[in-house]
Amino acid sequence: MFNASRVQRVFFFNMSVISLIGLWLTGFDKVHWFTYVIPAGLLFAAATGFCLGFFVSKKVLDLLGIADKPARSSSASVG
Repeated sequence: MFNASRVQRVFFFNMSVISLIGLWLTGFDKVHWFTYVIPAGLLFAAATGFCLGFFVSKKVLDLLGIADKPARSSSASVG
């Protein structure tokens, strides 16, 4: 299972706060309810360390047969 590092969790928290400030400046009653999904997901990721976006992306890549990390080349290229 994916576990976010402390740096990633702080990033998720900051992005959710910035999104919520944008919603506040727009007016909470003027935005569509779906706009709250992203900051809520980011706050959840910051609090738990589990990022649903990373989890879903990894599963989709696995289904498509795409490697999570690119394979390293055995020959080193020189400048």
